[in-house]
Amino acid sequence: MSVDPAIVVAGDALIDFEPVRLPEGDVAYRPHCGGSCLNVAIGLGRLDVPVQFLARISSDHFGRMLRAHLAESGVGTDLVLETDDLTTLAMVHLSEGGQPSYSFHASGAADRGLTRAHLSESSWGGILPDGAALHIGSIALAMEPQASTLTELFLAEAGRRVLTLDPNVRTSLVTDHDTFVARIQSLARVSTIVKCSDEDCAAIAPDTPPEHLLHGWLEDGVALVVLTEGAKPVRAWTRSASASHQPPAVPVADTIGAGDSFMAALLADLHHTGRLSADALGALDDAALEAILAWAATAAAHTVQHAGANPPWTSDLPGPA
Repeated sequence: MSVDPAIVVAGDALIDFEPVRLPEGDVAYRPHCGGSCLNVAIGLGRLDVPVQFLARISSDHFGRMLRAHLAESGVGTDLVLETDDLTTLAMVHLSEGGQPSYSFHASGAADRGLTRAHLSESSWGGILPDGAALHIGSIALAMEPQASTLTELFLAEAGRRVLTLDPNVRTSLVTDHDTFVARIQSLARVSTIVKCSDEDCAAIAPDTPPEHLLHGWLEDGVALVVLTEGAKPVRAWTRSASASHQPPAVPVADTIGAGDSFMAALLADLHHTGRLSADALGALDDAALEAILAWAATAAAHTVQHAGANPPWTSDLPGPA
């Protein structure tokens, strides 16, 4: 394997078409490499974390864009499976405040089509590298057969390695709400780290305060839960520590990929400081946890100042907490 990873990220890889206003006033769409899981992998690679990306990626033009994007950011592709299926496309619609909503063109697409057979018949036999953490999330958990494939993989790895989850819910893709919620709950309960936005929490448990949902997962055995609420303070809890941090106020181009950059920086900080384990997370005090949130929030703040999902490089940030 060309990169011996500290983290494997498995999930969606697609092209975001972001609207841009032309000088004459018309709207055009500019392609950006995206997908929550791909963004997390890119963010980790740019922050000097050894990382491998696991997904089916098309041989089409957009698939070649995705592979080049991964390579340029130092992400290993030994676990990538090639296919002639077309790349998933996402049309991005921005509010006046830069908040994105999406419409997806993903029927029969490459990343969505991942099956367990693809893993077992791969050159690496579907067996993940020893010692590597595994991260999943977002639309990869809403679109079949990929959703069931990654759910099965994640649950099978429970107790064997660090597991991290970011639901990053896209409600437009959820066709069976009860099944989706049951899936997220089962994944969260075996995770080591779960990051959720307030919008994710509302989609998963609309009648439950977000803090109650996350604390329930702590009681189930999760080592660290993190709650993001846009421009409001980000909050986090372990079973013995809690912290909050107010993200810096910065000019916002758009918020595409901000949560993914936060997740990548959170994991990168823990990796670089030797704390990417349940035991080390359990030993964090309030001050250490707040410093981790501050570094991750700085990464997200960098991202929102640039169009599209564009996670920072190590040189763009101060050293990890």
